Amino acid sequence: MLLASAVVVWEWLNEHGRWRPYSPAVSHHIEAVARAGPRAGGSVVLGQADSRLAPYIIDLQSMHQFRQDTGTIRPVRRSYYDPSSAPGKGVVWEWENDSGTWTPYDMDVGITIQRAYEKQHPWVDLSAIGFCYVIDFATMGQINRQTQRKRRVRRRLDMVYPLVSGTLPKSQSWPASPGAAAAPPVPACTCPQCLLVMSVKAAAGPGTSTLQPHKAAPAPPAAPKPPLPAAGPKAPDGVAAVRGSLKPLAAQGGRRQAASTPALSSAGASGSPPGVGSGKGSRPSLGTLNRSHLQRLAIAQSRVLIASGVPTVPVKNLTGSSPVNPALAGITGILMSAAGLPVCLTRPPKLVLHPPPVSKSEIQSIPGISHSCRKTTKKQAKKGKRHCPSCPFWFPCVPRPFCCPWQWVSPILSRSPTGKTPEEVLKKYLQKVRHPPDEDCTICMERLSAPSGYKGPQPAVKPDLVGKLVKCSHVFHLHCLVAMYNNGNKDGSLQCPTCKTIYGVKTGTQPPGKMEYHIIPHALPGHADCKTIRIIYNIPPGVQGPEHPNPGKSFTARGFPRHCYLPDSEKGRKVLKLLLVAWDRRLIFAIGTSSTTGESDTVIWNEIHHKTEFGSNLTGHGYPDINYLDNVLAELAAQGITEESLAQEKD
Repeated sequence: MLLASAVVVWEWLNEHGRWRPYSPAVSHHIEAVARAGPRAGGSVVLGQADSRLAPYIIDLQSMHQFRQDTGTIRPVRRSYYDPSSAPGKGVVWEWENDSGTWTPYDMDVGITIQRAYEKQHPWVDLSAIGFCYVIDFATMGQINRQTQRKRRVRRRLDMVYPLVSGTLPKSQSWPASPGAAAAPPVPACTCPQCLLVMSVKAAAGPGTSTLQPHKAAPAPPAAPKPPLPAAGPKAPDGVAAVRGSLKPLAAQGGRRQAASTPALSSAGASGSPPGVGSGKGSRPSLGTLNRSHLQRLAIAQSRVLIASGVPTVPVKNLTGSSPVNPALAGITGILMSAAGLPVCLTRPPKLVLHPPPVSKSEIQSIPGISHSCRKTTKKQAKKGKRHCPSCPFWFPCVPRPFCCPWQWVSPILSRSPTGKTPEEVLKKYLQKVRHPPDEDCTICMERLSAPSGYKGPQPAVKPDLVGKLVKCSHVFHLHCLVAMYNNGNKDGSLQCPTCKTIYGVKTGTQPPGKMEYHIIPHALPGHADCKTIRIIYNIPPGVQGPEHPNPGKSFTARGFPRHCYLPDSEKGRKVLKLLLVAWDRRLIFAIGTSSTTGESDTVIWNEIHHKTEFGSNLTGHGYPDINYLDNVLAELAAQGITEESLAQEKD
């Protein structure tokens, strides 16, 4: 441990294994709650600092971020950086992504760039920290050394990250600058969990270091402290087991200390509590153990307390599919610690994404479903389309000036892949209304008795005509419906903007790829009476077509192949058949911006949820989930895919 000042940066781990920093404002908010201790509740609502992060909650007990609407769980950490570095000066380095917005670099990358910038270097090569980029300060550009692609970068000033002073872990500190004044030491934590760990260190023998606080605020002084087991010969039988389990940990800690850190000073010099003084110099110190080892010690000590008759209340990861349950357990643990009650820690369940290995001979085809693979090719995606006479794109070309000026001037000339004009397509689904009702058109928000307020490219339809959809009876300006159809896929279908009723056969913009499906001889949690249907989606990266957000630009495909699971039951097979229809209609995936990473122009799920965890449900995307099959049937129906669709596909 070293005494120092530091700036604190709170970071979250993305799916690529990179720690991404929260903004200075959000880090200040998290740090304030962390310093408030148990009285703040132990959880951080990020939406209070940034409205864009409204769905996110951080549980400080488990150090995880939860997204409430999707159930995604991500680790978070509290990192320390030199106050003279970029985060200590409020400097943020960012690069321009494909959508034209700015993305901050990882903190270590930003610090490296800022250091070179301050030294007035003309450029900095990031290959030393694992990136094949060169930052040119003269042009403020980033150059990919492999592809030579260039992006703009910028340097901007923001808030300074929160500053802390005290005792920091050596792995997260740095050599003190000459003449720097030492910060005052932080008093040892007296919360029950730390007392448990400290008592185990005392039972293991001398040579341990001061236990440092893991919270900014100490436990209330009036809270009763749990009795600590004696280290003498009258200790319960469980203590001997604890001591035996500590030997390999202590030896491992000693080896780490000898390899990377100097010998710690004596307990008297470091202010250790009585009974934790230094012993022989050759005795390994448990102060070098990492967090996971300390948690193991606390678990062992809590078992000792149970064996010795001390009343405890277990706090476990509650069962169920909700990702907030572990957060509730963590908050409960904090409140119990504040009340002076020992907390019985348990290991959280492990994430099980994939089943045990399966040989080819064990894989079976699915009865009642022909073949075991579906492919969507580029040729199928372009089926029925014609070339635009003024640009290289297939119909329907996108009504944007940079794409097709001819289409922009006269969009009504662009026919759908069916070869019909929008008016001809919509005529099948509409009835003319001679006397419009006294209400608003929900597309342009003008009164139906007045002309349409649509200001975009003007279809060849009178703006005052009004039509009623035949199924749902909702009324709109015909002018608005034609404009809405022109801005869609032009696939011959229409979806009511009010109630989402689908007219015709809805298709999507899923890029080309492959869908495989078969039965494996393993059961899902909650479905022990049947085997499992495994679905494997594989979509390669490519170039966006005219129906995609940015025609002509490349798109990425992260996380493929993606494995999904269904129970091999009657309802599970029904869901699979409907998913095959959704695949053929290009509705399972789309190209857009990822809600988890923020990456644009990438393949994303398209509102039909899949289960990607095989043997657990930690993220909300696994089993058991008794409502999943019914929910996904409802989602498929919202896309116009029902049992009637199966009959249509056969026809």
